Amino acid sequence: MNATGKFAGFTLGLAAVFGIALTVGALAGPEPTEPAGHGEHAAAAPSTELPGGLLVTDQGYTLDLDQPNTETATRQAISFRILDATGAPVTEYQTSHDKDLHLIVVRRDMAGFQHVHPVLDQAGTWTVPLNLSRAGDYRVFADFTPAGGENLTLGADLRVAGNYDVRALPAPAKTAKAGDYTVTLDGTVSPGVTSKVTLSVSRDGTPVDDLQPYLGAYGHLVALRAADLAYLHVHPEGAPGDGSTPAGPGIDFMVNAPSAGDYRLFLDFQHRGVVRTAEFTVRVAQPDATGADRPAPSTAPADHGH
Repeated sequence: MNATGKFAGFTLGLAAVFGIALTVGALAGPEPTEPAGHGEHAAAAPSTELPGGLLVTDQGYTLDLDQPNTETATRQAISFRILDATGAPVTEYQTSHDKDLHLIVVRRDMAGFQHVHPVLDQAGTWTVPLNLSRAGDYRVFADFTPAGGENLTLGADLRVAGNYDVRALPAPAKTAKAGDYTVTLDGTVSPGVTSKVTLSVSRDGTPVDDLQPYLGAYGHLVALRAADLAYLHVHPEGAPGDGSTPAGPGIDFMVNAPSAGDYRLFLDFQHRGVVRTAEFTVRVAQPDATGADRPAPSTAPADHGH
């Protein structure tokens, strides 16, 4: 799926680094029309389409969790089905980025992010273990393409019993740590325009120029709008082995934020056989009448109780 196109569809369809429609990669949602131009601040009209992940049912498909309420556990198995318009489980999918379905799970306060790939049985039931060691309200996103259909991202709530230790949204920053690795974000995103954003990976101060392909790319970016967890699964410009895309340190994304506000970005990258995740908070400012950026209101996570 075209990274820029998917992201614009969001307009988190979060292409990435700063928006829920961040075209930094590809908005998880129906394949939209590709925005014109790839340059800084290329024109991109806001989309009237609903961002991905906000609906449990869309275009005749439904995300059906077997157990929407569960207990804390470090390896808690969950199972679900994608149902078609007749209520029958979908059993045939189109492969996208080496998998038939990508499952993203995150707590409503943006803690506990997981990007996993469930196993499908012949009856159409997907199963995967999750780290649900922290109680709270989670959002589960299923990013998939049914055979002969269009890409969809459906979302459903998963409640994990226990004391909910709500975390404040981390402050915006240009760098993020992932173990011994530092990821630096370069680029500015404004709502309604397409901008180039680069995420650069280094280790102990040395640029990493031998990133390894992971699911067919050098980096995968998921962007979530903090206010409502609208979703965008984005992918970088270029592809491993295309003769022009370097294996780091920089990974380029085209980003189109659908609105001003706070976004949370999750970058998965692989090096030396290990997949790591770097997390950023990005604040997209709303330009004022003169064209200057005006600070967007901070979006603190709501207290969902215990």
